[in-house]
Amino acid sequence: MKIAILGNGGREHAIADQISKSSIVNKLYCVPGNAGTKLIAENVNLNIHDFDKLGKFVENNKIDLVIVGPEKPLVEGVVDFLTKKGIKVFGPNKISSQLEGSKIFTKKICNKYNIPTAQFAVFNSPKETQEYLEEANKPLVVKADGLAAGKGVYICEDTQSAKNAVNEIFNGKFGLANQVLIEEFLQGEEMSYFVVSDGKTFKKFNTAQDHKRVGEGDKGKNTGGMGAYSPSGLINEDLDKKIIERIIKPTFEAIKDLGEMYKGFLYVGLMIKDNNPYLVEYNVRMGDPECQTILPLLETDLLKIIMSCCEQNLENQIIGWKDQKSMCIVLCSNGYPDTYKKNVEIPYLEKITSNNNTFIYHAGTEMIDNKVYATGGRVLNFVSISDDLKKSRESVIHEIEKLNWEDGFYRRDIGFRIIDK
Repeated sequence: MKIAILGNGGREHAIADQISKSSIVNKLYCVPGNAGTKLIAENVNLNIHDFDKLGKFVENNKIDLVIVGPEKPLVEGVVDFLTKKGIKVFGPNKISSQLEGSKIFTKKICNKYNIPTAQFAVFNSPKETQEYLEEANKPLVVKADGLAAGKGVYICEDTQSAKNAVNEIFNGKFGLANQVLIEEFLQGEEMSYFVVSDGKTFKKFNTAQDHKRVGEGDKGKNTGGMGAYSPSGLINEDLDKKIIERIIKPTFEAIKDLGEMYKGFLYVGLMIKDNNPYLVEYNVRMGDPECQTILPLLETDLLKIIMSCCEQNLENQIIGWKDQKSMCIVLCSNGYPDTYKKNVEIPYLEKITSNNNTFIYHAGTEMIDNKVYATGGRVLNFVSISDDLKKSRESVIHEIEKLNWEDGFYRRDIGFRIIDK
């Protein structure tokens, strides 16, 4: 099979790594890919948001399957575009992708289908929010409605910080904004829960815990993700059943009632309190860095799982997992998530090699004249699997220290709530 993976982040490198090992693939393209994917696939320098050029590339190269990594092309309708051309695509269509594309869309589904979530209010201008913010209990959460690369969420401890957040959103920090979502702050512990769906049925695709804040102790600004571990320490049989019955099944029922069919990964962001789940958000793809954390634990051929979804045969597909734990730490450019230098060389990367238990996935990198350069805020993902999360963390930190990249930084405390308590 000829496969094309859309995207250039750590998630896409992890997916490409798994797909490259499949017994049923003979040609792998990454569009546009990064310095890591270049070692295992053919990188294609195309803008994945230019659907016409993308479609011509897929047709001209007789590609059998397109796997969509990031959320933006999904929300823009790349699946619908390619499907109309008779091209097989793994990922949800444009309407289904509104689960991530619009937080307000998801909240309305929660209301209609009694899905447990935070109480919320929607406002159309900063002026409308003033009285509400004065009276609302603090802390509260202010969210941009649309896509914001994981950064459009503000946890506000007081009225002024909430007003500042509202103004930033309406002033276009995350693109054109006609509405803002304000939620009560849910107390509890976060968990990322993943499923994969073929439109008729779905299966669990492991759990993880992400660390979004830039600073140790989960302090500082939100980022796209500084690290993660899998599986979540919160999951148990009773909670698993509640998540499926109260949240996932009603959501897929809502999509079905819209006349749509959900095909792809679904990332369920949850808050857990007293062993009860509350929906925080949906993402319509694998998380990043959760994907890099989860996939090394997968025993089943990922491409066969994806093909079973495309052929609506997931019900008969067994998904096997290693009985181990996984830790991912993200090495970032100095200054991230604010201003950082680009096109900075990362020397001595050849010192770091993957094996059966340690992995390195590239994110914001590019290879020029056989040298690797950092081009993004989140640059490299270091992953280790073992029987013990503390050992995995120690192993990852050892590898990062071995690289000794002076232009980057990372968090040394990923997993602290479960390891260091």
